[in-house]
Amino acid sequence: MDLKSLFTDDLPALFARVAKAAGGFLAKLGSLYHPENIKQKGLVWTTGLAILTLSVILFFVGVYWSSEPEEFTAREAALAIAQGDEAQMVPGYITTAALITIGETLLDKPGGYLSNDKVPPVSLFGLYQMLDNMPSWEFGVVVMMRDTARVLRNDFSRSQSQSIEDPDLAEAEPLFNFDNNSWLFPPTEREYRKGIGRLKTYLERLAARTDPNTQFYTRADNLNELLAVVEKRLGSLTQRLNASVEELRVNTDLAGDTAAEQATPGVGLVFAKTPWLDIDDNFYEARGYVWALLHILRAIEIDFEKVLQKKNAVASLQQVIRLLEQTQRPTSSPVVLNGRPLGWMANYSKGLVSYISPANSAIIDLRNLLAQG
Repeated sequence: MDLKSLFTDDLPALFARVAKAAGGFLAKLGSLYHPENIKQKGLVWTTGLAILTLSVILFFVGVYWSSEPEEFTAREAALAIAQGDEAQMVPGYITTAALITIGETLLDKPGGYLSNDKVPPVSLFGLYQMLDNMPSWEFGVVVMMRDTARVLRNDFSRSQSQSIEDPDLAEAEPLFNFDNNSWLFPPTEREYRKGIGRLKTYLERLAARTDPNTQFYTRADNLNELLAVVEKRLGSLTQRLNASVEELRVNTDLAGDTAAEQATPGVGLVFAKTPWLDIDDNFYEARGYVWALLHILRAIEIDFEKVLQKKNAVASLQQVIRLLEQTQRPTSSPVVLNGRPLGWMANYSKGLVSYISPANSAIIDLRNLLAQG
């Protein structure tokens, strides 16, 4: 008998044995919770069983809640808000709709908003943080929402510095800057939902085209303002991720300006090393920020299409998007690996930097293109 026929002939019998074993295990497991067994074992055994069962349930709930949300298509999200009405797709509609969808995804994903939770499986009643990866991811998303809301209020919706700011956007921005860890009085979710509500009101007025004071200007200088903030955020994330392993850095704070001064004296060489417990926090914060940034950039690619084409900058923006998309690949390890550079074990933080750093360089080039006449 050849090997193939051996496996083929024994396969049904194998399945039958596995099913029988699984059935026996489940029956034995179920007997543990039988009232007669619980009564016979006593209070101490029953309490231990209850604690073990609750721990297992909380573990799997925590794993499920720690899964990152799927990406969405900016145009489809905008059409969903517009209820399929293409006529509402005015300049800026897709970008604003993307910001709204990012906020709603943050609050409505599995487990909801976790950063301010004080009960298991997220936190041990505020004494110990049991889940920290998802709260770090959420904070990265919140930072990008705050940056976009500020530029939307101060630049996208205003033609010049002397123009009047939009009242709904003036309300929305400070709501997104509310404490991201407030549990009660009021909870963070309530304030963020108010901010999303203000964005929706602005979006409705924008699509109506009846109020000349409700505007979204797809101008190159306005887009440059957002990219300037993104450039600094990605630069900071790059430095923090690079410090997952100790490295020696030269202080370049005053480089390029012979007359520059700083308030506090600095040293010429700096040893940078992220504390071990903060490495995964930085990693997931970066993934969260880039996740939100990707959706805003994809929306900008549509809303600012004419500006980008005029500046011959479409390919530059697409290159940024393609690089940042690589950061959203699923991780193969349940923990953030932190091996030495060129060592046997992978370093997830350094891997993320390998995409974020060239994307940031591409953003600098993109800003230069937009600044040219």
